[in-house]
Amino acid sequence: MRRGDGVNPAGGTPDREWLRGLPKCELHLHLEGTIVPETLVVLSQRHDAEPLTLEAARALYVYADFIGFLMAFKQVSERLQAPEDYELITYEMVRRLSAQGVRHAEVYISFGILLRFKPQLSLESVTEAIERSRLRAEREFGTTVLWIIDAVRHFGAEEAAVVFAKAAELRSTYPSIVGIGIGGDEARGPAGDFRELYATAKAAGLHLTAHAGESVPASSIWSAINIGAERIGHALSAVDDPELLDVLAEKQIALELNVTSNLRTGVLRSLEAHPVRHYFERGLMVTLNSDDPPMFGSDLLDEYVLVQGEFEFTDEQMRELASNSVEASFLPAGQKLDLLRAVENYR
Repeated sequence: MRRGDGVNPAGGTPDREWLRGLPKCELHLHLEGTIVPETLVVLSQRHDAEPLTLEAARALYVYADFIGFLMAFKQVSERLQAPEDYELITYEMVRRLSAQGVRHAEVYISFGILLRFKPQLSLESVTEAIERSRLRAEREFGTTVLWIIDAVRHFGAEEAAVVFAKAAELRSTYPSIVGIGIGGDEARGPAGDFRELYATAKAAGLHLTAHAGESVPASSIWSAINIGAERIGHALSAVDDPELLDVLAEKQIALELNVTSNLRTGVLRSLEAHPVRHYFERGLMVTLNSDDPPMFGSDLLDEYVLVQGEFEFTDEQMRELASNSVEASFLPAGQKLDLLRAVENYR
């Protein structure tokens, strides 16, 4: 590759191919949000009386605001009607991750949505399908995947209890299920409501994550920490609370940052307002992620290019971000060490 010393002066033009080859992990990625228009056409051909053309499929990904995003996400994900559909999107997801130089991904799948809106699909059948595809894709492309089971926080603790219990049950058959999380509307589903459920999940051997501080004040992040979250998704509002920043730095609680996502959903008004550089300089455990790549027009490689170019990270600092993604993963220690060595030795 380029730059034998691996150091790009701050403000230099990012080398996309160097960033592609940089070993890295994706830690905040929603399976249902990885469906590209071409795959949506295949799903539509399976299930729609009048299948979408590619042009019509692409049009669904164009929206003006957050409500438009939600409608687009709904129209795309409602075409997932059979276990085979989940098998298809899993394979396509891993194939694209590999092409970006992603060595490992930890992917959210929303059991909360499945339980409420797709009762015709058993969680067992969907899990079997994504596992079958995960193993096949790992053999073909080399990128490993672990699953994080997501509950919808504004559906309430009672539904989340079913989700987390099923995650613990399926984990005995599928060790690739490593954690749980809560997404959805933070204002209508405060993290404190899930304290006992998180304690139970931890006792069952599951890792704990939470979306927090995406569109609400920093108190949501405090609540996520207080219920034991090991990683925080988004964490934008932490920038407003110096004491919280100190705690995040001291405890090295990993932050799953999603720069383009925050812009496209409108929770940030400008790229310059994103705190990624500030967090990094404060010593927080920053990781870069893509959230719902085709929905936002940016995959993980795009995020690395964007962040390096716009926030003037050197190559060595990009290497540190990649190392953070490995350290913050839920991989076994041996695999972490192997990946960390790969990052360190990359030139």
